[in-house]
Amino acid sequence: MLVAQLFVGVLQAQKPVQNRRQAAGQSMERQGLVNVKAIVPSIKVALMYARTDNFCHRMLYHDLRDAYVLPACADALRKAQAELKRRRPDLSLCIFDATRPMSVQQTMWDAVKNTPQYFYVSNPAHGGGMHNYGMAVDISICKASWNDASWREGAAKCHIDTIPMGVKVDHMGVESHIDKEQELVSRGMISREALNNRRLLREVMRTAGFMPLRTEWWHFNLRTREWAKKNLKVVR
Repeated sequence: MLVAQLFVGVLQAQKPVQNRRQAAGQSMERQGLVNVKAIVPSIKVALMYARTDNFCHRMLYHDLRDAYVLPACADALRKAQAELKRRRPDLSLCIFDATRPMSVQQTMWDAVKNTPQYFYVSNPAHGGGMHNYGMAVDISICKASWNDASWREGAAKCHIDTIPMGVKVDHMGVESHIDKEQELVSRGMISREALNNRRLLREVMRTAGFMPLRTEWWHFNLRTREWAKKNLKVVR
């Protein structure tokens, strides 16, 4: 009897959390976004701002646990995942961030605006960045065998079985830049293996129409910021 009561208590405690997460997803859907997993079930998702192991060192997505993007972006991710699977069936794309509400963008900007890292974060006062329009992803490659459900239930940190990329997603430094990678290898700042893995990521993403960002090996836009400002609405 006591065990049954405890079980019921746990379920009741979980319900408000589930309701908030459902509401967060519904808010995204009302703005025309889709859950990437609904379009690409095999893709992995581990939102870094729903955890504390990010550059802000705190959780910024309290209720969001799924990656949402505009339909065109989701379809492009489907193509990129298919291309990666064609080349390497043992690997999978892994999304670390997708659509980002402007309120979260403001929190990030406030964290870096008076530091040397300010240029890594788009200023909300200037319209934000492509994450705020649902047309960008922060993405890496991981082992297809990794279970991405392992971090969802309140895990502040988690081990993600990614392949080497030199530095982790979210690293603010020259090691993350893609315009001088050969020099980074020559100086021992990233490995040859990491360079080859970055190239694989760029190749499969470009095949699907994504454009890389010079300063972040993990960031890809599907459209330009100028196009987005003219044709899309900021996600709130």
